[in-house]
Amino acid sequence: MEIPNHYQFPKTLEEAKAIQEKLRSQVIVRDQLETVQWVAGVDVAFEDNYSLTRAAVAVFQFPDLELQETAIATLPTCFPYIPGFLSFREIPAILESLKKLTIIPDLIFCDGQGIAHPRRLGIASHLGVLIDCPTIGVAKSRLVGSHEEVSLEKGSQQPLIDQGETIGVVLRTKYKVKPLYISPGHRISLPTAIQYVVQSTTKYRLPETTRIADRLSKAKI
Repeated sequence: MEIPNHYQFPKTLEEAKAIQEKLRSQVIVRDQLETVQWVAGVDVAFEDNYSLTRAAVAVFQFPDLELQETAIATLPTCFPYIPGFLSFREIPAILESLKKLTIIPDLIFCDGQGIAHPRRLGIASHLGVLIDCPTIGVAKSRLVGSHEEVSLEKGSQQPLIDQGETIGVVLRTKYKVKPLYISPGHRISLPTAIQYVVQSTTKYRLPETTRIADRLSKAKI
C-alpha cells in the first residue's frame, strides 16, 4: 500500500496539539466510501519495556470476513505515553505496517478513538486524514464524553455525548460483556460506522478486524 509521505512528527507537546488542531478541520464525518470489499484492522503493542512499537494490520474480505493478508512492523518508540496524544506514539509503526500490504483496504478499523477525542482527532481520525482512507475508531474504554447506562443485551447502544455533541456510541457487542466505544474516524458517518462494526463482529467482543490485529501485535497468532 502506498503511503503519502507527509506525516508530521512533533518534538514537543505544544507542537502535537497544534498538529491536532490543524488536522481536525480535515476530518470528514459523512460517508465517502466506495464499495467495501476489503476491511482491515490495525493495533499496536509494545516490547522491551515500551522501547519498541509493534504495529499489526490484518485485512479481511468483506462481508464474509475471511482473513486475506497480514503485516507487522516494529519501530523504536518515538513519543511518550500521554493520553489524548497516543496517535503520535503509534502511527509511525502503523504506517510502516500498511506499506507492506499488497491489498489496499477500503475501510480500516483502529483500536482507539475516532472523533471521540478532546480535539476530535483520535488515532482513527488522524490515520484516516493522513492516508485519505475511511476509518472507524473502535475503543475499549472511554476517553471523553458521557452516556446513559447501556442495556446488557447484545446490540444495545447509547449515544456518547461531549459538550452537547454526539461524538460516538457506546455499543454492547456481546451479552453482559463490557461495551465498545465507536466513533467515526474519517470519511464515514456514525450510523455507517456502527453498521460496519456490527457486521464485522462475530461471537467475540471485538470486531474480527481489530481482534486479529490485536493478537498479531502481541504475536499470539
